Amino acid sequence: MDGAQVQRVRSFNRLVTQRVGALDESYLKRGRPLGEARLLFEVGPEGADLRALRDRLALDSGYLSRLLNSLTAQGLVEVGKDARDGRLRRAILTRKGRAERAAYGRLSDALGASMLAPLDSSQRERLVEAMGEVERLLRAGRVVISFESPASADARACLDAYFREIAERFEAGFDPAKERSGLDGELGPPGGRFVVARLEGEAIGCGGFKRVDAATGLIKRVWTARSARGLGVARRMLRTLEGAARDAGLTTLRLDTNKALTEAHALYRKEGYREIERFNDNPYAHHWFEKRL
Repeated sequence: MDGAQVQRVRSFNRLVTQRVGALDESYLKRGRPLGEARLLFEVGPEGADLRALRDRLALDSGYLSRLLNSLTAQGLVEVGKDARDGRLRRAILTRKGRAERAAYGRLSDALGASMLAPLDSSQRERLVEAMGEVERLLRAGRVVISFESPASADARACLDAYFREIAERFEAGFDPAKERSGLDGELGPPGGRFVVARLEGEAIGCGGFKRVDAATGLIKRVWTARSARGLGVARRMLRTLEGAARDAGLTTLRLDTNKALTEAHALYRKEGYREIERFNDNPYAHHWFEKRL
């Protein structure tokens, strides 16, 4: 990794933490530090379960508990059992907490305006565009890809979403039974591998491969949620699966895809897959690709 790039990141972090007031003991002059103010925002008007808060903010349980205890003592938050699932604990804002959150919202708007005010219109546009790109790249860096069973709850949720989407996009719809719905069970060990991608604890993508013969594997079910597209998730999953295929002794990966999935065609070509002749009888496939590992 380039040391100069690391130093640029550190310089950026120092500037941002100073400019937004992250170092102030009383963030936005409301009498509490940034951590507590941020947690008020994340709990939100609908409340949030504690596990989701931990995942979203990447906090350990002890620190989250200390923040919640402080907000509870201030009369801003209440914590109790989730009405829908008694095994979970849920934080909700009190009336005072909702008012305090709204106050932070107004002050945060004012802080944002103060950053833009000294700039001319061209500079404002450049700054906002740059911030958008930084946000996208930082989100991309928080995506976690892990190997797991295609029968896990998150894997099934991703596969169900994948089937719903392709049923909408395919010209003739989609019936999993026509493409061997039992294939999903073959995407796990010992004959294959399956990955799930998560962002802040939420499953946002999946994909897998199965061994066809001693040297060849078949890539299937590569999908990314619409909310996470543009973050390079599919590319990372594909490269992770390729690495696992190499480790398993495979030398070639193949895949098929529908004509409607033009963004998938572009991805595969960029990743070194070349279009080949039909190699199966999948009724939904119009293009067939192969890559030598």
